[in-house]
Amino acid sequence: MNDSVGLRFRRLNRGHVITDELPEHRHKGSSTYSGRVFQATLFCLCGFLLLPLLIIILILESPIQPEVFRLKDPPVMRGCWEPNLKLREATRLFEDQILGPESIVNIGDVFFSGTADGKIVKLTGRRITTVTRLGRPPCGSRDDESTCGRPLGFQVGPNGTLIVADAYLGLFQVNPNTGEAMRLVAGGQVVSGRKLSFINDVTVTKDGKKLYFTDSSSRWQRRDFLNLIMEATADGRVLELDMETREVLVVMENLRFPNGITLLPGEESVLVAETTMARIRRVHVAGLNKGGMDTFVDNLPGFPDNIRPSSGGGFWVAMSTIRPNPGFSVLDFLSQRPWIKKFIFKFGRGAPRRRRLLSEFPRPQRRGGSLR
Repeated sequence: MNDSVGLRFRRLNRGHVITDELPEHRHKGSSTYSGRVFQATLFCLCGFLLLPLLIIILILESPIQPEVFRLKDPPVMRGCWEPNLKLREATRLFEDQILGPESIVNIGDVFFSGTADGKIVKLTGRRITTVTRLGRPPCGSRDDESTCGRPLGFQVGPNGTLIVADAYLGLFQVNPNTGEAMRLVAGGQVVSGRKLSFINDVTVTKDGKKLYFTDSSSRWQRRDFLNLIMEATADGRVLELDMETREVLVVMENLRFPNGITLLPGEESVLVAETTMARIRRVHVAGLNKGGMDTFVDNLPGFPDNIRPSSGGGFWVAMSTIRPNPGFSVLDFLSQRPWIKKFIFKFGRGAPRRRRLLSEFPRPQRRGGSLR
């Protein structure tokens, strides 16, 4: 064997070190068969999950057409806004005996309220007596509300009668002793080209000649109030009823969910809780400023519902839900993101899922309630 042959033989039989690791350069720009299968499976799975969502977003129509609006940053909950536990000290009356009482008035020691099953009830001592029912049964389901009725706002007229605002059926004058009811304004009535679709609250002058009431929306009914809140359309109005002529006039319009209403002491203005905007508006209904409006209280730490005068000269305002600061408010977050609202209502249209997503805003109680 010559030298050149021996050198080649030694090179071919040179020892090698065997390890579990391969040189890094062998992996660059390549992948194993199992890796390619995993990637393909992952892409298919993502496509399978995202395709229905894309169909919902692009094809299905949203039941709401939300508007973009801006709320101020909620006030820091200190000072007069600091939370307390005083309401926990209140005595609960008729707990789990009344279905969803909304407003309450008294004539002497007797109280009156409306319930979710369409009744007007009288509360005397520990007794509950049905005064009348404005609608007709059956009651208890969402579909029945428009015929069963839903009494919301209550006031006592100067002659001792009850003035009742029913969300669907209209404004009524009710004799608290006999239960006799007289319709003053019909629900669904067209006023200035728009229907009264969601009559909410009412207030009456001392002489009983004028009634002022809120119509929360001309598009949505009470049973669709979540749609109204999410859409945030400015189609709410304040209206006036002349008890002598029975003429109904629009006092103010373009409000976002006008809710509770009450007269100021001079009776030249009414305060209106504008729920969606977390503020209270002052609407001038008489005097030199008649037809005007300004903001009475802005940027409340919650979304106002009912408003009533207090014995101390101020006003009680019931908040349906708070806007925590520090904290997170879903409704504040969504106010400038209408596409998220549309998606929620497309994805959960008519389903419990939507109601869970919007659970921050409380719904009327169906199982029971109490008065405090």
